[in-house]
Amino acid sequence: MDRDELAGWLRLTLTSGVGNQTARKLLAAFGLPETIFKQGTAALRQVVNEAQAAALRVEPPELADLLEVTWRWLQESATGFAHHQILVLGGPDYPAALLNIEDPPLMLYLLGQSQQLGSNWRAGIAVVGSRNPTPQGAANARQFAKALAQAGLTIVSGLALGVDGGAHEGALDSLAPNSTRLVTVAVVATGLDRVYPKRHLELAHRIAQNGLLLSEYPLGTPPLAANFPKRNRLIAALAQATLVIEAALKSGSLITARLSAEQGKDVFAIPGSIHSTQARGCHALIKQGAKLVESVQDVLEEMKITVDAPPAIEAPAGCADDSGAGNAGETRNKLLRKLGFDPVGLDALQARSGLATAELQSLLMTLELDGLVARLPGGLFQRQVKA
Repeated sequence: MDRDELAGWLRLTLTSGVGNQTARKLLAAFGLPETIFKQGTAALRQVVNEAQAAALRVEPPELADLLEVTWRWLQESATGFAHHQILVLGGPDYPAALLNIEDPPLMLYLLGQSQQLGSNWRAGIAVVGSRNPTPQGAANARQFAKALAQAGLTIVSGLALGVDGGAHEGALDSLAPNSTRLVTVAVVATGLDRVYPKRHLELAHRIAQNGLLLSEYPLGTPPLAANFPKRNRLIAALAQATLVIEAALKSGSLITARLSAEQGKDVFAIPGSIHSTQARGCHALIKQGAKLVESVQDVLEEMKITVDAPPAIEAPAGCADDSGAGNAGETRNKLLRKLGFDPVGLDALQARSGLATAELQSLLMTLELDGLVARLPGGLFQRQVKA
């Protein structure tokens, strides 16, 4: 893409009153953006209304600065560790998966292993969920993503806190030394010159080196609330299926699941405790027809993916952890059994176990340090799978 072509596409996206739908009508009528801006008002009025035609005749004041910033960003690919690329609607490398959605982006900004995303893109699986997962939910996100990536799938998610971040990290954990396979794609709701949340700056750098960051928003776009649910349509479109790890009933993850189902794709959901608000979204999806998932094999079988040795998610070791010996080990195992897998308060746990307060608190601290118990807000404790 040369500088003049880039200027035309940026101008089209910046023109006041001209959204994606109107822009697509203009492209269908006149061809490339440069041709659109050469048209007179009368020709434009055959496609758009009077106000839009007038706006198309005036260069947006912010165009020059954005063009300079974007052109420099593209040139950085020559010296950077990750490739910078822009794909445009109708271009030869534009992902075919996005052409089938109702509102395909006019422009896609790519940072990372962009050569692996194009017309021959082999879709992966979206792994999404709560920004505030339970400790077990966070562990599930990382472990399921790693196992699915080891089975050959690309993990698509949104770089948000919680399940999204864990999914990207799990996918990166699956990488063998010197591997160039695209293991994860992060679809973000800001310009690619920004990282949101800032806590994921290091993770974003790792994805740029070994995966791909993708955005439909121009450089400099801040994290605007309206853009986050909108980008979920791209996560759903770039994946063959969607796996929801944990989600409240009003979670944005349910938007991704709904869009995936509307596109005729499988939706998977991991069930949780009936007492957990973070499980209610998954339970609602299962009631609506999503496939209940207990193992990676459940997902691979539905997606008709065969592997020699399916990666396994580490399950709880029965009702006990065998570390420790004698009476101490037996007491520890008894406490784990009494904990169950639902959140429980100290008073209720003491009533179940019959242990003295000091002994109970000491054992809980030991189990917490060993990663077998998580301390939750509100003075609750929950047993978790040892990662």
